[in-house]
Amino acid sequence: MADLVRNVQAALDSFSEPWQPRRLVSVNDYDVKVVKLLGEFTWHSHPETDELFMVISGDLVIQLRDGDVRLGPGDVYVVPRGVEHCPRADGEVSAILIEPQGTVNTGDTPSERTAQLRDLD
Repeated sequence: MADLVRNVQAALDSFSEPWQPRRLVSVNDYDVKVVKLLGEFTWHSHPETDELFMVISGDLVIQLRDGDVRLGPGDVYVVPRGVEHCPRADGEVSAILIEPQGTVNTGDTPSERTAQLRDLD
């Protein structure tokens, strides 16, 4: 069972590209992803699912049409399904995302930021 242990910080240290999530582990039908964020993402929604953000380091703003949600280290926020949002990180942020397997990072708005989910090396 020891081969199933993953260290979040080691996973984050293994890559540097922002907005390129990596699968840390899967549990049931969900992926637990680590990601680095820097700059503004793209406005999008996930019509079929909620999306959980947990900030590990840095300060993240999740822009919503009716106001911003500000998250710091240790904070967790769930964007409800279908709610349009746009994450913004003015400095580098490390975070964990929890989403159903197959969830595309840009949701219903494909763009140049759409990334194929990769496994950790």
